[in-house]
Amino acid sequence: MTSPKPDWLARPFPHGANLGEVGKVLAEFELHTVCQSALCPNLGECFARKTATFMIMGDICTRKCRFCAVEKGAPKPLEPSEPLRVAEAAASLGLEHVVITSVTRDDLPDGGAMHFAQTITAIRALDRTRAVEVLVPDFGGSREAIEVVVRAEPDIVNHNLETVPRLYAKVRPTADYRRSLWILAFVKELSSDTSTKSGMMLGLGETEEEVLSVMKDLRDVGCDFLTLGQYLSPSEDHLPVARFIPPGEFQEIAAEGRGMGFRGIEAGPFVRSSYRAGELLKQGREA
Repeated sequence: MTSPKPDWLARPFPHGANLGEVGKVLAEFELHTVCQSALCPNLGECFARKTATFMIMGDICTRKCRFCAVEKGAPKPLEPSEPLRVAEAAASLGLEHVVITSVTRDDLPDGGAMHFAQTITAIRALDRTRAVEVLVPDFGGSREAIEVVVRAEPDIVNHNLETVPRLYAKVRPTADYRRSLWILAFVKELSSDTSTKSGMMLGLGETEEEVLSVMKDLRDVGCDFLTLGQYLSPSEDHLPVARFIPPGEFQEIAAEGRGMGFRGIEAGPFVRSSYRAGELLKQGREA
């Protein structure tokens, strides 16, 4: 049984005019966000700061990862107008750094790679100055799919390893650790100028030595940025939390990562893949 949540996981109630404004823009352009679908604990903070992570290709995932709150099942067909709607919503919100993720679409021949590329292109067409970050699925390990995304020239390609290899069968039963690591290496092979990023959830039963080993693997494939956050179980039907990691422990691991050469690290109980993504990119550019 998971112990009660510690005090450091208490969050103040968000407030501010931007909360409602972001919701109105998302409704106007009929868009999904991972903030809402994945029950992100930072939703209030990010919406109040007038930021959101767009989730394209619907809100139903074809995979059944045991940590994720996104609905699973049979997705609907792609909407050809969605890339432009994302671009227009980003412009309406005045975003300087746009983060795009998706559900996993194993039902599509290219896993949705072209849809990602079209969304990047649509954003660039409206404003070349916006930074674009994509958080992509593994596309079944398809070289062609990854090439399509990278050719669209995102500033950052993020692909999360999520956990340590030993726990993949329990946490990500349809994913493969080496395949996910290869994706980050292949992005660098295709474009050394494209930044890469990955993220991990802690508190699933991993050891610190295993976490540091994954971080070394990431640096060995040239990964630039890393996010580390506390796993929080979305419901009783999901994996339970094995341990709540104290904030100080996150900072110790982050310090180890900086020593390994990561250009930027965000680490803490509430950190998620796209948490303060724009600030993390700036951190890397100033390093």
